[in-house]
Amino acid sequence: MTDVIIIGAGASGCMAGITASRFGKSVLMFEKNERVGRKLRITGKGRCNVTNNCNTQELMNNIPVNPRFLYSSFATFDTEDTMNFFEELGVPLKTERGNRVFPVSDNAEDIVNALADELDRLGVKIINKRVQKLITENGVCVGVVAGGKEYRSSSVLIACGGKSYPNTGSTGDGYTLAESVGHTVTELKPSLVPLVSPDKYCSELMGLSLRNVTLKLFEGEKCIYTELGEMLFTHFGVSGPLVLSASSHMRKMSPDRYRILIDLKPGLTPEQLDARIQRDFAENLNRDFINGIRKLLPAKLIPVMVKLTGIAPEQKINGITKEQRKHLGELIKAFPVRISGFRSIDEAIITSGGISVKEINPATMESKIVPGLFFAGEVIDVDAYTGGFNLQIAFSTGYCAGMYM
Repeated sequence: MTDVIIIGAGASGCMAGITASRFGKSVLMFEKNERVGRKLRITGKGRCNVTNNCNTQELMNNIPVNPRFLYSSFATFDTEDTMNFFEELGVPLKTERGNRVFPVSDNAEDIVNALADELDRLGVKIINKRVQKLITENGVCVGVVAGGKEYRSSSVLIACGGKSYPNTGSTGDGYTLAESVGHTVTELKPSLVPLVSPDKYCSELMGLSLRNVTLKLFEGEKCIYTELGEMLFTHFGVSGPLVLSASSHMRKMSPDRYRILIDLKPGLTPEQLDARIQRDFAENLNRDFINGIRKLLPAKLIPVMVKLTGIAPEQKINGITKEQRKHLGELIKAFPVRISGFRSIDEAIITSGGISVKEINPATMESKIVPGLFFAGEVIDVDAYTGGFNLQIAFSTGYCAGMYM
């Protein structure tokens, strides 16, 4: 018999395990992987964007799904608490653009090792087995079955992530376990995921990475997201940080619903860009159009841009009209990419959807249906934009669950 059983040793599970143990409870964790924090190791391109150095209101503004549910957990354990927590474990942190917080070392392993070492110091036992079943008696959760063996406890936490990145162990087990005792799981969709485009020129541009561009996402005629940063063209469409962030604003996918416009020269006004184009044209008056814009755009982008302008590649620069030149400038300021779908949930950073928040006490993370059962992290129907916000959700809900268990 143990006080607390935790299913999953990711961000929320580790935080809950450390917290419960610090409050004097005996803790037993179940993790399918050999080591804790496997998904944490690959977050932020292996650098681990642990949180965002912002206030609670800004945190809430970056959570499009059920933000009010998280108010209590953020009030209990906020971004400052997360930063203090890791620095006290010996991991110095730094704040970068967009208030994103990373370890000074730029190494996610430092975050994972700090959690693993603290769990070890506190005597938390970790068993590398998959939990097959929850044990309930008189409607109360009293333990789990793993590897065909029963393990009893006073409370059980489901913190085993969503369905994204299944090779890290997030295979949706938490949803199955929750449903087995009467919980509702809302529709599961990929979020923070690459996007598919029907535009054939995306595959022609495959491998082209754009830096310091502004991406605008439109739903119909309404711009619903805009940000400066990096993105990448792929064989299926587009990816990279800007695209992943944009994807989390796309709630109902259907063909022709969404489109992206990319400003390739955000530092220039349309007038400044036109002046720049005129200077380039003046230097290349007798050259073919396709060769006269080499200084303006990445080499890989030029044939596609030429095609979109409708100007013949061999057209001499000195024969290009003012209207054609203006059209080139418009395309550079608003390069179009149509969006037809998400890539699969296997490629998503997080899962949108999960255990219904109506069935969880927001102050304690305990089930309203099954006493003794708790939830934390991505398994709950909450998700946020990129920038450290999703990990903050994991740490805040994990801390609350650990404290109340």
